[in-house]
Amino acid sequence: MSAAPIPVIDLTGADEGGAVRDAVARALVEAAVEHGFVYIRNTGLDIPATAVNGAFDISRKLFKLPAASKEPCKIQTNNRGWTGMHVETLDPKTQRVGDTKEAFNFGEFVDGKAQQPLPAELAPEEPQIDAFFDLCYRLCLKLNDLLGIGLEVSPPDFFTTAHRKEAGPSGNTLRLLYYPPRVAGEADDGEDVRAGAHSDYGSMTLLFRLAGQAGLEICTRDGSWAPVPVLPVGTGVDKDDAPPILVNIGDLLSYWTGGLLRSTVHRVVFPPPGAAGSAASPANVTPGESTKEPRYSIAFFCHPAGASPLSAVPSARVAEAVAKAQGEGKAIAAPDSKIMTADEHLQMRLRSTYLDLYDKK
Repeated sequence: MSAAPIPVIDLTGADEGGAVRDAVARALVEAAVEHGFVYIRNTGLDIPATAVNGAFDISRKLFKLPAASKEPCKIQTNNRGWTGMHVETLDPKTQRVGDTKEAFNFGEFVDGKAQQPLPAELAPEEPQIDAFFDLCYRLCLKLNDLLGIGLEVSPPDFFTTAHRKEAGPSGNTLRLLYYPPRVAGEADDGEDVRAGAHSDYGSMTLLFRLAGQAGLEICTRDGSWAPVPVLPVGTGVDKDDAPPILVNIGDLLSYWTGGLLRSTVHRVVFPPPGAAGSAASPANVTPGESTKEPRYSIAFFCHPAGASPLSAVPSARVAEAVAKAQGEGKAIAAPDSKIMTADEHLQMRLRSTYLDLYDKK
């Protein structure tokens, strides 16, 4: 199974404007159109390696805490808090059991303080979590700005404006994730999925991973699954201080662009039964990566202001794509053939993911 041919883009010089910025913006759009995913080389310009490493240190500390410390912070319908093993089901149509993972969602901070319950043990790290959240938010503003330029949206800051805090409350979420390894000798239950197949609910996602940890796959245009290595071979990113940041397009940017930008389905899997620890590398594991150890990842889900309507943006390229898709009977519009808002879409997706949580309400 070949790795997904996702391009690597370096944002160095994009802040200076001019030809470099425009070239980066075009490359970003083409990656979003073709793959829905792109690697952003982490040169420390936007998010220093020390900040990434610090966030993973917090994640390890959090998931080592006893359940008694996390239980008072259980996830609520505002999508904030802790989810235990098998609580979330990202692919409810096909999964027999919930995802084999734990997660903790942080929402917006106000004056450096979380607006949700946190385990007491994390109190010393609260300023650090807030700072990392802000770094992610600012990088998302930059990427939204570049997408607007690359798509020649009028005005070009359409996406950025919709995502600024001044536009109103949003679903921005920083999520720490922990996936346990498959226990050696454990009976195979037929479930190789750690996180079910899904597209992301917001506009874009930043994903931080650790070198050597396998599992992520994307669904390609031909319907097959392809692994997404942490360090794409032959790109030189293995020499950087931190692995590249993987960025993927979410549902809202896809709706906003009539499906031109791809909200690509992806999942996290175990290796085939019996393959873990074998001499031969499993088919869905990139050489140099393993699923024998716990897998940690960090996602920042970027959302626009909740009241933002999901109508097509003013762009000649988007209009052309919409017209072509309509002619082929493949148009992507907001669900239920009506214009939804960002918040309405988010709530629709959460209800299908956390059935028990919403049933109790």
